[in-house]
Amino acid sequence: MSRNDAADPTAHSAIQPRVPTHGGPMTTAQQTRVRARPKRNEPLLFGAAGILTLLILLQTIPTIGIVNPKFFPPLSEILQALMVQFSRPEFWSAFGSTILGWLLGLAIATALGVILGILLASVPVLGKLMHSTIEFLRPIPSVALVPLAVLLFGTTMNATLLLVIYASLWQVLFQVMYGVKDVDPVAIDTAKSYRLSTWTTIRRVIWPSITPYVIIGVRLAAAVALVLEITGELVIGSPGIGKLIVTAQSSGATASMYSLVLIAALLGVVVNIGARTAEQKLLFWHASIRTEAH
Repeated sequence: MSRNDAADPTAHSAIQPRVPTHGGPMTTAQQTRVRARPKRNEPLLFGAAGILTLLILLQTIPTIGIVNPKFFPPLSEILQALMVQFSRPEFWSAFGSTILGWLLGLAIATALGVILGILLASVPVLGKLMHSTIEFLRPIPSVALVPLAVLLFGTTMNATLLLVIYASLWQVLFQVMYGVKDVDPVAIDTAKSYRLSTWTTIRRVIWPSITPYVIIGVRLAAAVALVLEITGELVIGSPGIGKLIVTAQSSGATASMYSLVLIAALLGVVVNIGARTAEQKLLFWHASIRTEAH
């Protein structure tokens, strides 16, 4: 070391390795993980880029004549028709009917799914008796019940409600059954040893264990219920957005038809995001949610 270096204690500071303040140099594996860790904003940016690309295509393809604008108008015309829809009382009445039918069907399917799921999984004899019936009913498409629904309820909201309940029930039912079978048998035996009643055992032991399964089942059923609600309105003609879509199509109002389709699509996105957000809020303590958060 030269005399000048000894006089200047900061002479070698530029070549000294930086030591992290958290307690020691980083290993090679840690440095690799830090470099490989994706930025949190990347999924959001890629998603926005994809939506922007889709919007540009929707505007450009009809404009340059790849498709006939009479049957597929540009996005600008669809958005103008969308603004017109927002100013119509008929639209808001149909929108309310769709939301009401979706909520009622989802609520009834959830209640039935939870009750039947707990009974079928908790009572072995009952589960064996109903197994063949469930396996027979489950593969039947919900749309195949349209003639029965129309015969029973006509073109009212109740006809669509039947389809929504039938399609959504299975999502909740099987999730609850899986949840009951996954309950710790030691906890069940402990409840029996303390001679707890059936209701107390369900409330104190089974329900806390199956709550994650119920929430996941409701999230899955929410999307199915919305699809069947709008499908039922399209096919049966019950009040709602689906009926408005059919009316606009039959009258040749193509831009209005696509604006209603866009509303139905946006409603599905909102339902999916809302269900995912509710699941993360309610199951913040669950290991799967904590893993996704990190």
